[in-house]
Amino acid sequence: MKAAKVAISIDPDLLHGLDRLVKARIFRTRSHAIQTAVQEKLGRLQKSRLARECLKLSTRDERATAELGLAADAREWPAY
Repeated sequence: MKAAKVAISIDPDLLHGLDRLVKARIFRTRSHAIQTAVQEKLGRLQKSRLARECLKLSTRDERATAELGLAADAREWPAY
């Protein structure tokens, strides 16, 4: 995968912690560590966005829609 280069400013203490992780071989490089952190954060934000959107759903409406689907499915099932 081709990567884009970016320049960032980072707190010295945070950079020191990052360097310790690289030295301990938890990450191959600073870039790998930062990329992993950003991927994880974006994934969590996406999940929390989905959860917020789900909270907007009406439980009553969702149940009614599901029951309509179940009733239609039941009519199509063969008799045993």
